[in-house]
Amino acid sequence: MSRTGARRARSKLLSRAEAVRAVRAAQRRGERVVFTNGCFDLLHVGHVRSLEQARALGDRLLVAVNRDAEVRRQKGPGRPIVGERQRAEVLAGLECVDWVVLFGEPTPLAAIRALRPDVLAKGGDWRLDAIAGRAAVEGRGGRVVRLRKVPGARTSALVERAKRSGLRRRRS
Repeated sequence: MSRTGARRARSKLLSRAEAVRAVRAAQRRGERVVFTNGCFDLLHVGHVRSLEQARALGDRLLVAVNRDAEVRRQKGPGRPIVGERQRAEVLAGLECVDWVVLFGEPTPLAAIRALRPDVLAKGGDWRLDAIAGRAAVEGRGGRVVRLRKVPGARTSALVERAKRSGLRRRRS
C-alpha cells in the first residue's frame, strides 16, 4: 500500500463524536448510513463478504469495532490476537468501509443510539431478536438486516486450526 493509501485508511478512524458529525452530514445529503459491528479479529473472507453486503444496503458504511478488553471478556484469554487499533485500520483499508469507530461497551447499543444509522446490519448467525440496537433503529423508522452467512468462515475456527497446526510442527 502506498503512503497515501495508509493515510487514507487512518483518516477513516473516527472518535464517536467525529462519527456522529460524519453520519449527520451524510444523512443531511440524503445518504443512507449502514452500521455494523464486531470484533474483526483475524479478518477473513466472511468478514469481507459481510461488509460488502452491508455496504450495498446504503450509501455509507460505518463499522464499530470492539475494544480489546471487551473482546477478551467475550472470547477469553488469548484474544484478541490483533490489537484494536490495527483491527480498526485494516477494516478502514477496505474500499467498502467509510468509517470505523471503536467501542468498549458490552454491546453497541450506546453507539447505535448516538449515531442513529438508517440501517443496522448484523451477521446471519444472529437471531433478529438478539441484535442489540434493533428497537432503537426500527423505532426511528430504520431497517435491521441479517446478512447472509459465509459457510466455514469463522475466526474461532481459524484460531483453532492455527493452534493445531502449531502443535503438529512442535511435535515434528
